[in-house]
Amino acid sequence: MGLRDFGLDYGNPDFVRYAESYGAVGHRVESAADLRGILQAAYDQPGVHVIDVAVDYSENDRILNREIQARSALV
Repeated sequence: MGLRDFGLDYGNPDFVRYAESYGAVGHRVESAADLRGILQAAYDQPGVHVIDVAVDYSENDRILNREIQARSALV
């Protein structure tokens, strides 16, 4: 945005450790193949679970601006 850098950076926290710091169980999905097993483990174990899923934001344009528009045109 053309603003001066004040040395403040926002990065993603480690959501697994963040969840654990509050007593929840944290899980991180490393691949699409891992998702089903992690969801099942969270479902099978009592308590609060946080599941960290990385999102490739480069796909947003394709999904939001093209695929959703194309699918909504069919309705």
